Amino acid sequence: MCKVLIIDDEDAICKMILYALSRNGIDADIAITGLEGIQKFDQEHFDLVITDIVMPDVDGNGIASHIRNSQKSDTPVIGITGTAWRADESAFDAVFEKPFPIHQLMDAVTNFTDCLPQQITMAK
Repeated sequence: MCKVLIIDDEDAICKMILYALSRNGIDADIAITGLEGIQKFDQEHFDLVITDIVMPDVDGNGIASHIRNSQKSDTPVIGITGTAWRADESAFDAVFEKPFPIHQLMDAVTNFTDCLPQQITMAK
């Protein structure tokens, strides 16, 4: 089973993404700070990381940089943000500007992993 790490300091965003992933049979874990996200990434295996860009401690650019410099550097990283100009797009596999249609994020999850064993069930 695939596992995705969601890192975002906005609870509603985490819950929305978690719901969409779980509805499609994907296990996910949540971190509400960048530092917590880095710690979870280092301790566990994740097939994909979805991270907010702007957060108070370690931002999404720092998280992406950490992943790219780790032994698991090939882990796909998707950035989500309301301030796309602040994303170092070279460190991300994709960047979505909030608000975004959840089906587009699920399509990206499908493109970057083999995580979805069934067809997308979220309405378009």
